[in-house]
Amino acid sequence: MKKPTDPDGFSVSELIGLGSHSTRKSYYPELTARMAELEAERNRYKWLFENALHGIFQASLTGGLRAANPALARMLGDASVVTTLERCTTWVALFADPRDAMELQRRVAKEGRVQGYITRLRTSGSGEVPVSLTLVQKPSPDDEPLVEAFVADITEREQARRRLEQLNEELEARVKERTRELEQLNAELCEARDAAEQANHSKDRYLAAASHDLLQPMNAARLLVSSLLERSLEGEVRELAERIHVSLEGAEELLTDLLDIARLDQDRVQVQREPFALEALYTGLVAEFSSLAASKGLAFRHCVADTWVVSDCRLLGRVLRNFLANACRYTQQGGVLLGTRRRNDTLWIEVWDSGPGIPGDQHRAIFREFHQLAAPRARDRQGVGLGLAIVERIASRLEHEVEVRSWPGRGSCFAVGVPLGPVGSPTRPPTALPQVPLPVLEERRVLVIDNEPSILASMRSLLEGWGMRCELAFDVEEALAVSPTPPDVLLVDLHLDGGLTGDVLIARLREQWQRPRLPAVIVTAERGAPWLQHLRELGLPVLNKPLKPGKLRAVLSRLLAPELCD
Repeated sequence: MKKPTDPDGFSVSELIGLGSHSTRKSYYPELTARMAELEAERNRYKWLFENALHGIFQASLTGGLRAANPALARMLGDASVVTTLERCTTWVALFADPRDAMELQRRVAKEGRVQGYITRLRTSGSGEVPVSLTLVQKPSPDDEPLVEAFVADITEREQARRRLEQLNEELEARVKERTRELEQLNAELCEARDAAEQANHSKDRYLAAASHDLLQPMNAARLLVSSLLERSLEGEVRELAERIHVSLEGAEELLTDLLDIARLDQDRVQVQREPFALEALYTGLVAEFSSLAASKGLAFRHCVADTWVVSDCRLLGRVLRNFLANACRYTQQGGVLLGTRRRNDTLWIEVWDSGPGIPGDQHRAIFREFHQLAAPRARDRQGVGLGLAIVERIASRLEHEVEVRSWPGRGSCFAVGVPLGPVGSPTRPPTALPQVPLPVLEERRVLVIDNEPSILASMRSLLEGWGMRCELAFDVEEALAVSPTPPDVLLVDLHLDGGLTGDVLIARLREQWQRPRLPAVIVTAERGAPWLQHLRELGLPVLNKPLKPGKLRAVLSRLLAPELCD
């Protein structure tokens, strides 16, 4: 009878013709057909085995190869499969590295199969071939561990990989070489940049030193011309003196601007931000530019908020002074307005004019050094074109924003935004000496100390023209010799011979004469913030060179007023 496990349709007895029917009723045709099918299938698998592109083998893990296909034989450099089987008598001998055989054996025992394992097989002639190996564990009737393997020759892939690695190495070498070239070029550029910066610093130092030295004879010339103009001159002589005075003012403006540009470019300007009342700044500006505008027939108006701001009072004053100077210089009719406008936490201080205006494409160009609009000829130029360049540098140091608005033919507006400060801040704003009526300077004794003979001679001419008694000295010893008793006031240069400074000299003379509050004024071309701060802390008034006689006379008059003397 047919068992449940027998193939469908026929039992085993039926397949061999031993069924319940007579033996004459034979089933050999069916068996023959089945055997033919099996033989065809066997031949097909044999054809695939023998003609496969990849190598196939069966091996005993405790012995050698049991079967191999021609592809494997060719891969291992053998002429025939027989040669391959005879040569690989052990499983381990198949591998170039015995450790790979041990690893594969361990992993097959643990996982049952290993897929895509990269290794190298031995070839005839002691060569090696790189392969990708896939192993499958097979059951064995005698319990001998068997595996079947499929082997793919990856020589071309390895060659491509090595070529790629070689190309990468070549590329890395080229990159390193190029990097070295760029580093060398960069080093050369850095050297060139450092040399250029050094040359620029040297230029700035030379410019500062030259400008400082030029201020000395300029100061003497200004004093002499001022002394000359205060005398009774008429006709052509007065006209010549006035022309010299105007020329000296232009030279002074240029030198002052050059000094400021050099100091700003050398980063020698120290910013001292602090809250201060805006009134302390604009009062002096209004007094200064009201008269300048009136001399040109211009109306000058101001509408400034009574508030506190946070900035450097001195530097902010220079920005506004340049705005106002340009407005008065380029405006021919109409007027100038100084005003303020608040936007959120910023106070915008604005200078409006009714001048010719600035084209829109020139709003950035006007901040370049020596750039002036509509002045192709030297005789048409006004100023030297450094005012706005200084403004841009100062605003950058103060971290203040500058705005320009203009309407050609109608006028312009220059504005700087300043942070608002706390109202009533305890920080005191810079204060000027109190305004007092100008006293009569006649017969007052003034001791002038300077290391430049030309300046001493010019000061004597100017001061004696005001009716003062002038005594001159180069140092402390000469000062005590020419003035054994204390004068009414000291007029001292800051930098003297031998490294002596005016503040130290004043202290020695005050101690010698036992007059700790003897009035004294420092005259200097030094514009550095540390020095100005130091002299301010000592309570010494400072006048910058070239000296303006009007300011000198005003300071001397205040110092010699009875209510300010000992």
